[in-house]
Amino acid sequence: MTDEFKPNTISFYRFQVVSFSPYCFHWINGMTSPKPTILHVIDTTGPGGAETVFLNLADALRIDGYSTLALIQGPGWLQQQLQNRHIPFVIIAPSGWLSIGYYWAVYRLMKQHHVKFVQAHLLGSALTFALLHLVTAIPVVATLHGHVDVDPNERFVALKRWLLRRGLHRVVAVSRQLAEYLADRKLFGRHQLVVIHNGIDVAQYQVARSGRLQQELSLPAQAKLVGSIGNIRPAKDYPNLIQAAAVLLAHNLDVHFVIAGHPKEPLQSSLYALVSKLGIDKNIHFLGFMADTAEFLSQLDVFVLASKSEGFSISTLEAMAARVPIVATRCGGPEEILRPDIDGLLVETSCPRQLSSAIAQLLERSTTGPSSIGPSVASAYDRVTSDFSLTSMIEQYRAQIQTDMLNLR
Repeated sequence: MTDEFKPNTISFYRFQVVSFSPYCFHWINGMTSPKPTILHVIDTTGPGGAETVFLNLADALRIDGYSTLALIQGPGWLQQQLQNRHIPFVIIAPSGWLSIGYYWAVYRLMKQHHVKFVQAHLLGSALTFALLHLVTAIPVVATLHGHVDVDPNERFVALKRWLLRRGLHRVVAVSRQLAEYLADRKLFGRHQLVVIHNGIDVAQYQVARSGRLQQELSLPAQAKLVGSIGNIRPAKDYPNLIQAAAVLLAHNLDVHFVIAGHPKEPLQSSLYALVSKLGIDKNIHFLGFMADTAEFLSQLDVFVLASKSEGFSISTLEAMAARVPIVATRCGGPEEILRPDIDGLLVETSCPRQLSSAIAQLLERSTTGPSSIGPSVASAYDRVTSDFSLTSMIEQYRAQIQTDMLNLR
């Protein structure tokens, strides 16, 4: 345990934490606001795309007459980001069978801080606050960021489906494709579903190319960098990218693939083994989590999204904002982001040869000068600026929440 989380008095802006308990931090001297509160909740600690949207909403979504409070389940990257942005927050960690203590602590928090509306993210938080809605009658909006399902073989499946339908006032899907999937799986009623695309702060990605990665990896100046961003997990389908790299490297050894994402075992080890088996160790570089995605993207010649499933894809938006040529798979979200052959190239999922060919096509264009890829990069930048900005996303959430509040009066 770091000094920051020793069981001494710790200030979390409006709250003081004095110790760990079996199921939560205890807070004392809570300076509660006389205003009603919107509670922002997520059941992971980050980093990731859903966590970034959670942060941006907690930071920028303001409703007149309401204060903001965030609730997370443990220390880590997300907690640090909340501190950096000066967003008031509380940590309550579930533990034990059915986490009864967790529900009681959250219930007390909601009463103490006059919570009148909950913005939850991901399925776990959606289930938790759907249940709490039955006790508190506080409306809950849940944002789902990717394909989720309730396994028909798991415990209490009928109860979970009932809770999701009865306990959530609204479900935000981050793409039309995801909304259709959720409706088809009968997890939610169609009347509950609304689509709000994710958005980013485009200005944040205007970064000059530094060449730092080539220097740190001891690569020649002429080396081309093909990059990908995303935590190491099955949906990202990094084996697809690695196999596509092997096809390309059989013809061009001046290309290096750089992958930025939090490692997760045993998948990370299996990726190392695949790279070694294909004999491309010198050209594949796993960089781990990188906080500064704008600086990373600024050094790429091509950005690749090789996923087999994406609810949306924030990293694709980031590449568009950074003016990097893009290849993405038709994995759900990208089809609503990229116009084929205008903003980038789209290929089928789990098809390494198609992916390799598209990467090679963009690399070949880049060797003849920026003007040859300018239209695609420029149109992608214009599209992310007009359709997928952070301001646009915040305004859509604000309008939806205000409408729901009005209808619930």
